[in-house]
Amino acid sequence: MSGKAQMVAPSALEKGSNSFTEGQARSRLEGAGLMNVTGLAKDDQGIWRGKAMQDGRSVTVGFDYKGNIAAQ
Repeated sequence: MSGKAQMVAPSALEKGSNSFTEGQARSRLEGAGLMNVTGLAKDDQGIWRGKAMQDGRSVTVGFDYKGNIAAQ
């Protein structure tokens, strides 16, 4: 998968078989401007979830199998 990750609403993350490794998910999140990504774990819907810093505030992040990113 190539190209820039797309930021979407958390409800728009798509469940499915996620082949991204934790390291790849972390790199994509950081590449989207999210800092200090921690606690990444794949949930039962195949979405990587964790915490990060965005614009100086703590946010919950998600990363789906299509490479979409959500932060709230």
